[in-house]
Amino acid sequence: MQRDKDKLLSLRKKMKEKRPSFRRVESWRLIRVKDSWRKPIGIDSQTRKKEKSGVKAPSIGYRTPKKVRHLHPSGYEEIRVETIPDLQGLNPKRHAIKISSKLGARKRITLVNYAQARNFKILNLGISQKEIEGLEAILDSSIEGLEEGEDLFDGLDDLESDIDMGDLGEDEDT
Repeated sequence: MQRDKDKLLSLRKKMKEKRPSFRRVESWRLIRVKDSWRKPIGIDSQTRKKEKSGVKAPSIGYRTPKKVRHLHPSGYEEIRVETIPDLQGLNPKRHAIKISSKLGARKRITLVNYAQARNFKILNLGISQKEIEGLEAILDSSIEGLEEGEDLFDGLDDLESDIDMGDLGEDEDT
């Protein structure tokens, strides 16, 4: 089964390389005609008649194999995930997850840890495991610092004393 799937994925890749970019007729000549495909309707249109000199038109023959249609190039089904309950009914051998870009760092870290513990492939991790551990350390230290009652503005008094408030780049008239 897996060998068949790999074969179909490589076939899909070859088909994609050969597939022409379907451009609208005369879009390369006229500025007012945009590039996106539109079906030609002219009575003498070579593309509509499917003549050799016409532009290639989309047809069913350019379609990819049905078993690998809508799959990620790695062979997994892509699933967008925002919360941990979204992962509940998924199979790690069949599904790969994309974490929503709406999530912030804290929720993203918990979701990544949960997914990695269940062996899910994460397609848009974007950062390495080392960077994730660094972010976790920063979050933990900032929370511990606030719990101990440290003042965030302790160093501000020292900075003010170091800077001479009267001399901020003003020129003296002599």
